Amino acid sequence: MKLVHNWRFDNIRGDIFGGITAGIVALPLALAFGVQSGAGAVAGLYGAIVLGVFAATFGGTSSQVSGPTGPMTVVSALVVLSVIERYGSLQAGMGFMICIFVLAGFIQILFGILQLGAYIRYIPYPVVSGFMTGIGCIIILLQVFPFFGQTSPKKVIEVVRNIAEVIPAINWEATVIAGATIAIIYLFPKITKSVPSQLVALISMTLITAFSGLEVPLIGVIPTSLPEIQLGTIFHVKAEDWTLIIELALTLALLGAIDSLLTSVIADNITKTKHHSNRELVGQGIGNILAGSIGGLPGAGATMRTLVNVNAGGKTPLSGVIHGILLLGVLLGLGAYAQKIPLPVLAGILISVGIGIIDYKGIRDIKSVPRTDAVVMVIVLVMTVFVDLIQAVAAGLILSSILFMKQMSDQLGREVKIFPLKESDTSLPWLDYEIPDAIADKIYVKHLSGPLFFGFAPAFQAMAEKLPDIRVVIFRMKHVPYIDQTGLYAMEEVVLALEKRNIAVAITGLQSQPLRMLQRINVVPGLIPESYIFDQFDDCVKWLSEALKNSTRIEDVFFEELSMTRRNKIPVKYRL
Repeated sequence: MKLVHNWRFDNIRGDIFGGITAGIVALPLALAFGVQSGAGAVAGLYGAIVLGVFAATFGGTSSQVSGPTGPMTVVSALVVLSVIERYGSLQAGMGFMICIFVLAGFIQILFGILQLGAYIRYIPYPVVSGFMTGIGCIIILLQVFPFFGQTSPKKVIEVVRNIAEVIPAINWEATVIAGATIAIIYLFPKITKSVPSQLVALISMTLITAFSGLEVPLIGVIPTSLPEIQLGTIFHVKAEDWTLIIELALTLALLGAIDSLLTSVIADNITKTKHHSNRELVGQGIGNILAGSIGGLPGAGATMRTLVNVNAGGKTPLSGVIHGILLLGVLLGLGAYAQKIPLPVLAGILISVGIGIIDYKGIRDIKSVPRTDAVVMVIVLVMTVFVDLIQAVAAGLILSSILFMKQMSDQLGREVKIFPLKESDTSLPWLDYEIPDAIADKIYVKHLSGPLFFGFAPAFQAMAEKLPDIRVVIFRMKHVPYIDQTGLYAMEEVVLALEKRNIAVAITGLQSQPLRMLQRINVVPGLIPESYIFDQFDDCVKWLSEALKNSTRIEDVFFEELSMTRRNKIPVKYRL
């Protein structure tokens, strides 16, 4: 496995601007995540600096920017809480915390060496949706008390149990500052997007608080020098704590792997590149080992910072390195001023982060997707918030597998009764009709067989990326008895990708359940007009032969029908 990128310097201007912009966005988030974790604002800054530089250098996603993230911070907060419960203070239990952070990095490297990165893609959408929504809820709930100027309980259950105590002790000055922070974050982009709204909120609210003399809690002292390596503290760890250390380290490693590779996929979709998942895990592991050794928070690939980097022109790992160097400069030059930042400002920033993590798409479709997928999503969400992150994912995976096997068993029984197999069906199903030579080079026929579910979705999407430049794609779905939520969204993404290439889509042989699901989330008719849905494959071929024989621009007709559908206000829910 190649550990270092082939460094290119043909995009230096874009990488510099992308790295600086990503660093500016990362600054308030790093401070906020550090405070929420309980390790202090500087821990978030240390993690962002080290992980930003080394994950970019050794990782497998060229444009990815790494640092502390919401999900990783939630687990880091659990680590800090365990430290205080066992050792009385963070300083006394520093070795316990560093052991966990460093071990998590080594586990991620092991994941990469064992080439487990590709398997992350097979996590069902409802599990990811429920997990991310749960993480968003945790972040928001833990900031309720700081929003009103108070010290928050460390556990979500305690926050919920003591929520009534907020009202009698409200600090109205802190509440106004936190509310104004959120307002700026959401309203400032309507004025301009050239300056990150989080940074505007951080600076403006800090200045207003400082010059107006408002009584609100502040971050406090932040070191302004280079951090020291603290690996020696691991020798003070109690022997009986190693079971918990391994458990928490594994949680961080798994969560960081999922978080990073999901961001890598998003980066691929935007940049039209292909990341190396196993090398990305190695890079994240190296970054987390080095960040943990100096007391910095562990992290992962950060979606928002990566998107900011790409949109500002960053294309190579150099942009991620520059992002880390910028944060180092801020630490050394402006660290003394950061101690004046109000905690309610960071609460407002974190609430906006939590709101952004919630998967509204999954929630919106909860009545439309298969009931089993909706149940899995809700169970994972509730367990994520109130039980345990890894247990939530494990329960979701097990439940998804069991329910899927039951659905396939039930579906197979129904399909055999309704559609008894003919002798011709046992042969290759795509040889049952001859494609006329006149249109053979203008269409592409893709035969789908079996359920379109979470295990098949990655291969289906990869297939669509490799399609040649043709005019019409026909999906033959006669042998697809079932489609789940992951399969639905995979189909949607494939159709949208083909639309961007001006390729029309037709479907033949849709069975009742897949058709019903595609209609529920408006893939039909929002993305594929109903006139392009055929019961029989030969009817579709005859129609295309007639339409294409005089070089008719059938794809233009296809998109004209889509435009008419959309003008008639039939919503297309998921425009990319």
